[in-house]
Amino acid sequence: GEIMIRAAEPGDMPAMTAIRISVVENHMSVAQMAERGITAESTLAEMAAGDLGAWVAEDDGDIVAFAMADRRDASLFALFTKPGCEGKGHGSALLAAAERWLVEIGHGEAWLTTATGSRAARFYALKGWRATDEGDPGDTLFRKALFR
Repeated sequence: GEIMIRAAEPGDMPAMTAIRISVVENHMSVAQMAERGITAESTLAEMAAGDLGAWVAEDDGDIVAFAMADRRDASLFALFTKPGCEGKGHGSALLAAAERWLVEIGHGEAWLTTATGSRAARFYALKGWRATDEGDPGDTLFRKALFR
């Protein structure tokens, strides 16, 4: 199908939440996210304030992946693809959009954490992200220099 990357809108939140809780790797339930202060309401408020950049990938009109980055600390803190829709370029396109946005708002470096040895860790390494030894046990903190 036709892949389209666009900025996320408030009405996309249910689809984004459904993807977030459907993933097998790095799974979290709505309740587990709420325990960490992550709710649809808080996320929408941060998007509205301009603190969070958020993007969705649509395949034939269905949202199949999304990404989020934080303007305040230059972190990429969400990039998730619906199970069964992996390997089609959605994640790569979303990652590029997030990196581009962070550069446009003046960041020279981005960072993220993901589970050590995970599929995600391999994905980021292939995309030019550098593993550091700064992460918590079981996690790897990656950094990437961003250029205009």
